[in-house]
Amino acid sequence: MWLKDRTLFLQEMLRLEGRGDLSAEPCSGCGDPHPEYRCEDCFGTELCCSSCTVMAHKDHPLHRLQKWNGEYFEFASLKSLGLRIQLGHALGHTCPKPRRAFNDDFVIIDSHGVHEVSLDFCDCALATTHVQQLLRMSLFPATTADPKTAATFRLLEEFHLLSLESKVSGYEFYYALMRRSDNTGINPIKDRYDSFLRMVREWRHLKMLKRSGRAHDPNGINATAEGACAVICPACPQPGKNLPSNWREAPPDKSWLYGLFVAIDANFRLKRKVVSKDSVDPSLSNGWGYFVEESAYKAFLNDKSDVSQEKSTCSSHNAVNLADTKSNRGLAATGLGTIDCARHNMKLPTAVGDLQKGEKYINMDYLFFSALRHTTVDILNISYDIACQWKKNLWHRMTSFPPSMQLNHNNKKITFFVPKFHLPAHIQQCQTRFSFNFTPGVGRTDGEAPERGWANINPVASSTKEMGPGARRDTLDDFFGDWNWRKITNLRHTMLRKMKDALPELSEHEAALDDLEEGLKEEYSEALSRWKEEVEAWERDPSQPNPYERSVERITLASVRLELAKEEASEIETDGSRALHEDCSPSTLISSGLELEEQQRRLTVDKAALGIHATDTQVGRLLQRSNSLQRRIESWVKVQELYIPMVAALRRDKSNDVITPESFQLLLPSQVGGIATYDLKFQTIEWKLRYAQAHDALRALRSNLRAQTAVLKHKDRNLRGQGANTRARNTLKGIDGRIEAASSRYQDARKALVVLAPLVKETGWQSSLRPLNREDIRGMSDLLWGQTEGRRKLSWIWNMRGAHGDELGNDGSMEDMKIEWCKARARAMRWKEEVELLREEMRRILQFFDWQATSWDERANQSWSEGPAEREGKIAYAQRQAALRRALSVACRSSWEDTCAFIDHSTLI
Repeated sequence: MWLKDRTLFLQEMLRLEGRGDLSAEPCSGCGDPHPEYRCEDCFGTELCCSSCTVMAHKDHPLHRLQKWNGEYFEFASLKSLGLRIQLGHALGHTCPKPRRAFNDDFVIIDSHGVHEVSLDFCDCALATTHVQQLLRMSLFPATTADPKTAATFRLLEEFHLLSLESKVSGYEFYYALMRRSDNTGINPIKDRYDSFLRMVREWRHLKMLKRSGRAHDPNGINATAEGACAVICPACPQPGKNLPSNWREAPPDKSWLYGLFVAIDANFRLKRKVVSKDSVDPSLSNGWGYFVEESAYKAFLNDKSDVSQEKSTCSSHNAVNLADTKSNRGLAATGLGTIDCARHNMKLPTAVGDLQKGEKYINMDYLFFSALRHTTVDILNISYDIACQWKKNLWHRMTSFPPSMQLNHNNKKITFFVPKFHLPAHIQQCQTRFSFNFTPGVGRTDGEAPERGWANINPVASSTKEMGPGARRDTLDDFFGDWNWRKITNLRHTMLRKMKDALPELSEHEAALDDLEEGLKEEYSEALSRWKEEVEAWERDPSQPNPYERSVERITLASVRLELAKEEASEIETDGSRALHEDCSPSTLISSGLELEEQQRRLTVDKAALGIHATDTQVGRLLQRSNSLQRRIESWVKVQELYIPMVAALRRDKSNDVITPESFQLLLPSQVGGIATYDLKFQTIEWKLRYAQAHDALRALRSNLRAQTAVLKHKDRNLRGQGANTRARNTLKGIDGRIEAASSRYQDARKALVVLAPLVKETGWQSSLRPLNREDIRGMSDLLWGQTEGRRKLSWIWNMRGAHGDELGNDGSMEDMKIEWCKARARAMRWKEEVELLREEMRRILQFFDWQATSWDERANQSWSEGPAEREGKIAYAQRQAALRRALSVACRSSWEDTCAFIDHSTLI
């Protein structure tokens, strides 16, 4: 639509380069027949004479003018027309001495550009200092000693917000203003970039002091305590601010609601180069915000510089093992360590500090104990991606800290966790012992809050890495404060969204647990009672046997891969290794091939299920998966052809075929068979992996068949109505899909075993891994057509060797089913806790806003020794802040009213 009018737009833009219809119009102010000036920043395009232009811009001295020179408009300034900016007389007093021209080359930075102006200060007996005269006109001086440069408050506020939202650097913003003033370089303007950066830094600092109420402290700004300027989380437990007076007397089944969730993490994007030093560039607010006080922090680290980092006994965590060896060449800081609120993703006061050489315990310990100085809660839930290692000697390391930082941990209940996303990288024992999913009293917390915050702060890394130490800390403090404030203003929506997500999840998971227990009670009622006792004993005392861990070994792909890796390690030691690629051994090659085969199988199924009315989003996601699979296959084929060159010739014979990623022939040893010679080493490796794959597939098949039986029994006996039956059918549909996938995986694995068996001379395996027919895929109690109970026979998948040995515990209970029941119970409990926790957090937020409003009211009602104008300003600001907190409280209460009423009057909590 627009393209057909493109010419019109262009013509009108060019028309404005001239005088348009105003070429013959006189000056609208005085009637001058030849007006020459127009303003780029005023509304409209009318022309005025020079005297009327000056008169109209007495209150807009920073607007940009254009002058008609007879041929085109050229740049003109109000200064060249004689406009002078007079300070000191806005208060209306009569000046006993003439105004004196102070500076004809004063520079003012404004959103319209960088301007050279003529500026007069008042020098009468009643005049204030030049700095005060500038400030009272909303001009921020670049220095307190004979200022010759200033920026408007409006410009500093604009850049402040723009930098917080878009992460634009001071350099980019300032030189954009310079180009707006002169985009040709012909008429250069005085460069005030350094002055601009100084004013911005001071502006950020003053805003922080103002918003934290430091101007209202009778003891003055210098009495500010560490962390007093931080924006604190209203939803976290804050004793004396948002907790009941008797919160310490809460019964055990409710005391967990008053626990603090803390998340520890490091960011290695926020580096700082070796630029300047603390003595030259100190922080304006050292320790008043989120960064720890620097001198004490560095002194402590220097005293502990000879302490070596303990090595990990879990997975090979680089954060632990490489902390002493990480290169820091050319860097004063390799990153930041932070302590966050784990549920609401806010930085805690005095909880941020520089890392000098990796994520060392000594740094993170200091930040951790520094952050916890500001709370007195009795229950702490600590999340850290290396918590399993970091916690081991934490209390011993604490003894070397100053007494003011030591935590009385004996009187607190402290639980350590690994964030959910990081947990799979840990060994099996850690995956249950440090899991949020299995531990009572944590709701649906995932511990990944810091990771979400890095996306917001990482874009400033490119500018802050070049800053001096003080400037960088002050800038990041400001960004962290803004992040916390934005989180607070969004709490109204965030908490409601979480609650609306949690309520249906709670209902569904409680129903799923009921369905599972109903299916188990008939045959396994005694086992169910025993399982409940075991899991409750473990929840009370984690040293008890863990019900989520298996007690027996079994054949799995993971165990076979480990065995093959050990064999390769032995070959390397004896110089018998056949590895031709430094990153991919023979077993890794075949194992990766099996993974690619599984991805091909899943992609084929998903494409078949797409349907003819698929959305663009669905098609796009499948196309992305297909492209990713294609790239992985291409990389894998290059390594395969390095080990087995003959597969390249086999592929050339089929090069004319149209091949999609899911139909690509990987030409594994089992797929080549007797067509060509394949090294026995690779055939043996695939045999072992396929054998384990077949057992894995049968295990998955049996597990899903048991789940199917339980759901069907409960559906037939208890469910009535369309809604309940629809939900049950959807559950069964998902189970059916998993059964189909497991059976397909088993059949493919067995086909490969049939081909490989004569090549590797394996026999006897067919007795346990039989052909899987459609009638074999049924539950333990299912009957075939025509069978009776008296003649019923189990499918061979339940009678095969190992079907009970690896799935039944020593006491005869079904271990797979026990673990699934424990997990189902844990899911239902965590969602129930989440609803309770969200309800408590909503109450805390409202009480916190009320407490803040009262605090600002108290500041407004203080006795002030300043003059009436200063007193009025302080009272007005305090009352505005109190009104803002009450407005936030009203908005939250209004949004949550119906949902909270439903919860309070239901049996959900």
